[in-house]
Amino acid sequence: MPHATPAPVANRLLGALPRQVQQRMQQRCEPVELVYGEVLCESGEHIRHVYFPTSGFISLVTVLKSKSSLEVGLIGDEGMLGVSLALGVDTSPVRALVQGSGSALRMPAAIFRSELERSPALRHDLDRYIHVLLAQLAQTAACTCFHVIEARLARWLLMTHDRAHADHFYLTHALLSEMLGVRRSGVTRAAGELQKRKLIHYSRGDVTILDRKGLERASCECYAAVVADYGRFFG
Repeated sequence: MPHATPAPVANRLLGALPRQVQQRMQQRCEPVELVYGEVLCESGEHIRHVYFPTSGFISLVTVLKSKSSLEVGLIGDEGMLGVSLALGVDTSPVRALVQGSGSALRMPAAIFRSELERSPALRHDLDRYIHVLLAQLAQTAACTCFHVIEARLARWLLMTHDRAHADHFYLTHALLSEMLGVRRSGVTRAAGELQKRKLIHYSRGDVTILDRKGLERASCECYAAVVADYGRFFG
């Protein structure tokens, strides 16, 4: 009896791999649910698994001793959680928090490391993805320092929209405050301005994107820069 061929993988990072490598990776993963609000890894903890989201998305959050926190990155079906392992580091530098419910392919850290040693194609793609992720982190740092809250909120909403693959998603005031590193009153003003311009509808954490093109115009340059950087390497 012929072996069944695995279905095409919904994670774009895995999907960019040669077919044989892609299928082997998929076979060595297990499907898991990403539950909203679940912490997949704390900063400083050993990385036990890597995650390749197929739907839903994960926030990368830096937490200070004062308990203040700031979202510094976002991972959806374009990437993976656990890239530190590809650099030979088995601890996480950030908290990984599920921001959008969905699903993922999960692989034990030890198996992921063995696949990296076995596959030059996987190593090549991971090197390029790490560059893209570092560029996202650098752009976020500059954005936080130099751009106004409204433009930064537009940027994060666009990034979330890309990964949610839906015009409607859920983001609480607390989470938006954490994303932007500002007080909730600042979030209220910025969201109110975007809503006044009929770009979004926002009520009690429910966000609906009404005008994607308008939101892109309202965003700072950082959104387009990150999208272009990803496109250069992964199309």
